[in-house]
Amino acid sequence: MTEAEALEKKQQQHKASNGNVLPEAPREDMFDHTYKEKEGPKPPSVIVWKNVFMMTLLHIGAVYGMCLVPSASTLTLLWSLLCFVISALGVTAGAHRLWSHRSYKASLPLKIFLGVANSMAFQNDIYEWARDHRVHHKYSETDADPHNAVRGFFFSHIGWLMVRKHPDVIEKGRKLEVHDLLADKVVMFQRKYYKASVLLMCFFVPMFVPWYLWGESLWVAYFVPALLRYTLVLNATWLVNSAAHMWGNRPYDHHINPRENKFVAFSALGEGFHNYHHTFPFDYATSEFGIKWNITTGFIDTMCFLGLAKDRKRVSHEVVESRIQRTGDGRPRSG
Repeated sequence: MTEAEALEKKQQQHKASNGNVLPEAPREDMFDHTYKEKEGPKPPSVIVWKNVFMMTLLHIGAVYGMCLVPSASTLTLLWSLLCFVISALGVTAGAHRLWSHRSYKASLPLKIFLGVANSMAFQNDIYEWARDHRVHHKYSETDADPHNAVRGFFFSHIGWLMVRKHPDVIEKGRKLEVHDLLADKVVMFQRKYYKASVLLMCFFVPMFVPWYLWGESLWVAYFVPALLRYTLVLNATWLVNSAAHMWGNRPYDHHINPRENKFVAFSALGEGFHNYHHTFPFDYATSEFGIKWNITTGFIDTMCFLGLAKDRKRVSHEVVESRIQRTGDGRPRSG
């Protein structure tokens, strides 16, 4: 083991922002180099036609919603933007950085808010999202990756939701360590009442508020802050799986596919610094540049300032620089 590797391993003991070493359960979000894809022909893709129909219908509705934007009031458009940010934070600060990677600790009130926000995003319940995301990190760009980018842009963006999972995805997901998720009461409560919470938070609340408070038509209120906003959040998240695995620099590790993509960082509230994130998945900021292009990091920092979160895990500048020298592609970083 080189000196740089030893330093990086020491860093991965995950020091909190107060300098204390945090006890950790076994990490399931680090790439497993021992995994080997099975030899022989790949199993055929089985199309889930119900999902194809629903996704097509959803995007047709979103296009129609875009046509209604000029007729929406300014308050309705601002409300739509607020719903976008809240629902996106339910994924980025919640299902992703808190529950998938355990990169910081949240108080119960913050967990409840993020659970509600995650239901507004409607991207599977927190338990399933976090489990599949850990599988994605552990087996990235292999048959066991739920949205393997090697299979192309369409598959990694939306196609993976239109077919049955590869058998290796199912197998590895069942073997994954998820006791922390099963022990989390907010995660399990949301999972138990997920369908009802989605109907309430993803569709009813975004539609009801503008109609009730400032007299927006129900038609516009449904198609703009509910349907169009929901579709935009979905595609912003999906771009992390597709575009951020294909286009951009790899200044931290050129051996892996994930890239630094500023457009994805902007649209997904800071999730586009993907080469950094796959290199250091336990870093709460998912970037070495703090809140720059990273609303989610700013949100978590604010929650810590308010006493609602703590123990943010961060990679030291020394470790980042040593990793850049060892495995980076030599191209500019995103900051």
